[in-house]
Amino acid sequence: MLDAGCGTGAVTVALYEALVRRGLAPGTIDAFDLTPAMLHHSREKAAQRGIERLVTMQANVLQLDELPTGWADYDLIVTASMLEYVPRERLAEALAGLRRKLGNNGRLVLFITKRNWLTRPLVGWWWRSNLYDRQELSTPSDKLEFRRVEFRAFPAAVSHLATWGHIVEAPKTG
Repeated sequence: MLDAGCGTGAVTVALYEALVRRGLAPGTIDAFDLTPAMLHHSREKAAQRGIERLVTMQANVLQLDELPTGWADYDLIVTASMLEYVPRERLAEALAGLRRKLGNNGRLVLFITKRNWLTRPLVGWWWRSNLYDRQELSTPSDKLEFRRVEFRAFPAAVSHLATWGHIVEAPKTG
C-alpha cells in the first residue's frame, strides 16, 4: 500500500487497523508527503499504534520519479485531501503518475473535496484549494488511462462526510 500525501498518518493508521481487524497481516506501508512536519506526525502516530513496517519519504506527487524504484506495483494507493492542492491544470498529471505506481490489478482510492455551497468558503477560499464536482472527476481521460471511476458512499457512521467530499475508486484495468 502507498499513502500518497500521508499528512499526519490518519489514513495509514485507519487502513492498517482495518486490515488487522479482518485478520490480515499488513505488509510494509509506504507513505510520502511534501512536508517534513507531516511525516514526523505520521511516524509518531504509527509508532503509538505499534505500526512498525511504515516507510516514509518526503516527496512531491508531481515528481514521483524521485521515489525509490521499489515503490511500485502497489495493490492499493490511497490519497486523502492532498490532490486539492495540486494546481488544477496538473491534476491529470498527478493522477497519471499515481496510476503508473499501481500494479496490474491495483486500485487508486482518493478522498477529494467536492465543490458545493459549504466547501467553497471553508475549503476553497480559506485553504486556497481546488474543489471538484462529480463530472470533473468522472470524465474519461486518455492521459490517465483509467477506463472507469466509481464513486463510493461514506459508511453510515460517517455519512455526514458526504457533504465534504467524494470517495473515488479507480481500478488500473477494467
